[in-house]
Amino acid sequence: QVQLVESGGGLVQPGGSLRLSCAAPWRIFSNNVMAWYRQTPTKERELVATISSGGRTNYADSVKGRFTISRVTPKNTVYLQMRSLQPEDTAVYYCNTASGSVDWGQGTQVTVSS
Repeated sequence: QVQLVESGGGLVQPGGSLRLSCAAPWRIFSNNVMAWYRQTPTKERELVATISSGGRTNYADSVKGRFTISRVTPKNTVYLQMRSLQPEDTAVYYCNTASGSVDWGQGTQVTVSS
């Protein structure tokens, strides 16, 4: 069972920023397209952004231009820099492979509220 550890969530006002971190096992980080997902009680888990081992990125239309996914290989860490946050971004954010093939971690709560 692979452990994924998300951190960096919190409460921010609309227009604010947060940076999420995901620590992944090396064998997963180095060999897979990594991804950030988010989930609310009323919506199925949504794929937010992906980044390949070569650094190629893709984003959901809802976050394109506001969120940036990146990775730092020496730290086995995937980041999600979130800017211009809006209430609709409120969710629990999870990292995983782009296919969701690893056991899900606890996620990190992002709440955007005025």
